[in-house]
Amino acid sequence: MRERIRSAAFIARTDISFMLRQRETILWVFVMPLLFFYFIGTVTGGFGGNTPALDAIVKRLEAGNFRVERPATAEALEPYTRRLVMPAFTDESLSAGTQVAATFEQRGDGMTADLDRFRVSRAIYTVVADLAALKAAGQPVTRESIAALTAAPRQLTLSVATAGRRQDPPAGFSQAVPGTMVMFTMLILLTSGAITLVVEREYGLLRRLASTPITAGSIVAGKWTSRMALGLVQIAFAMLVGRLLFKVDWGPSVAMVALVLAAWASFNASFALLLGNIARTQPQMAGAGVLITMVLAALGGCWWPIEITPEWMQSLALALPTGWTMDAMHKLVNFGYGPGAAVPHVAVLAGASVLCGWGGAKIFRYQ
Repeated sequence: MRERIRSAAFIARTDISFMLRQRETILWVFVMPLLFFYFIGTVTGGFGGNTPALDAIVKRLEAGNFRVERPATAEALEPYTRRLVMPAFTDESLSAGTQVAATFEQRGDGMTADLDRFRVSRAIYTVVADLAALKAAGQPVTRESIAALTAAPRQLTLSVATAGRRQDPPAGFSQAVPGTMVMFTMLILLTSGAITLVVEREYGLLRRLASTPITAGSIVAGKWTSRMALGLVQIAFAMLVGRLLFKVDWGPSVAMVALVLAAWASFNASFALLLGNIARTQPQMAGAGVLITMVLAALGGCWWPIEITPEWMQSLALALPTGWTMDAMHKLVNFGYGPGAAVPHVAVLAGASVLCGWGGAKIFRYQ
């Protein structure tokens, strides 16, 4: 047994050393994720839905007995006789103090129209006053801070408290960094990790190992360990960069976040072994790895918050490994759940890892 462990460790060290020396691996593990973090996080800064200020205006209007509807197109907006038109603005433009002009359009005149204009103006100016109060107190503009300010007595001094567990979908870097990290971990292991196995088979390197005293079990264990190590390197790098450069708060349950991502890396290491034994050629494995990663990333919520999609897509995501991982990440990092909420996700990922690993070991071949 000791000799088998030593042989597996030797293969794992050799493999991880070889993969980390490849320029393609370095590019996709350390460089490309940074570009995707920045690009996707910047573009989707307001992707999670309305800004806190816009939500506050809607709530003020509803409190003033307006029924607020938000048509998706100009054609759908046309039949309405009372329309509040506001240009799109993001949390970043709000924090920067960018001015936004709101226009209230109404058909008809008289005392009723004057009352409508008064109620709309009161709703908007009340929110503007809230924003000014938050800025003066040095508080961030969030749904929680606005809700706490609304509930607090109107006094000169203000105590802001958390209004409870966050409900809105994540946006910006809080979505882009975890989502891109999950996607790239799968991409690198299903391409570089699996293709390396195909290359070793094509060049006869595995046949040479067959002539040594190293058992097939030790070879499979070593191959799996090296790919698991590569996945952990990428995850650790992404989490560190996400925190230092993009200010991502990994939440109070960092240990559980790490466990979820370790289970994710384990699943992909096993999946790479399985696919690497099924594929016959390098182009075949490269195409399959990219295609599988892109489809699962899109459907599992790596590209956008799955919470903004229709219910059938949210249900579909929970049937996919990317969906399990992103759901756990959102609960732990963005929605304020405790570590126990991610235990089922870790169990499912671990079970899938064992199943794929068993399949990869069962069909392992030297040529």
